[in-house]
Amino acid sequence: MNYETLSIEMDTRGVATLWLDRAEKHNALSAQMIAELTRAAGELGGDPAVRAVVLAAKGKTFCAGGDLGWMREQFDAAPAVRSTEAAKLAYMLQALNTLPKPLIGRLHGNAFGGGVGMASVCDVAIGADSITMALTETRLGLIPATIGPYVAARMGEAKARRVFMSGRRFDATEAVQLNLLARAVPADDLDAAVEQEVVPYLSCAPEAVARSKALLRHLGPRIDEEVIAHTVGELAKCWDGAEAREGIGAFFDKRKPRWAQG
Repeated sequence: MNYETLSIEMDTRGVATLWLDRAEKHNALSAQMIAELTRAAGELGGDPAVRAVVLAAKGKTFCAGGDLGWMREQFDAAPAVRSTEAAKLAYMLQALNTLPKPLIGRLHGNAFGGGVGMASVCDVAIGADSITMALTETRLGLIPATIGPYVAARMGEAKARRVFMSGRRFDATEAVQLNLLARAVPADDLDAAVEQEVVPYLSCAPEAVARSKALLRHLGPRIDEEVIAHTVGELAKCWDGAEAREGIGAFFDKRKPRWAQG
């Protein structure tokens, strides 16, 4: 498994740690990272030696969301290309969401935008109590579209409404209340807390775990081709709009977008 934006470590028990490894870019989701995460999900999911996967990140930040340089490139792309790129993100999340192994999130630092989506596809996410989270898309004139089905499934509509549209930041305590994190622990205790989630699976039959997870996804909210296509279409509409150009342009110009007050 050779990757440029990720690294994978496997211990003798079959516990694989999948590291986001773009620390210098705060693990922002670039096109390459999205492709590599999709490939890693397939390889780890198909490896019978893997009993559980821990999703973690190198550096100070778990995931800063979408790579803004990549986003800016979409303005010059044809609409069909934009939709294709959005679909790649959607199907990466689906690959992790349906991974036939337990997926335990180890979150620290910040988790914004797509980082919240990554937390939402974990079977359980444990966070450092110093973490800051936010769905920041609307501040840039975009919407949390492709991550939306997973965020809504994890939080439920009522709780999601508290943070889905406002772009506001919230802390670990609120993240637990919103169901994004199962627990928040001191940073020094994060590895031990993740290990507590991993260990029970090592006493379970791997195929039974995989079948149980697949059954639960069938019983839970529907996230199928139709839903994914709808989210991709909604994001494509935003890319074609004036607000996205203004919002991302303002970010790169280091100024406030025209709608921002105060």
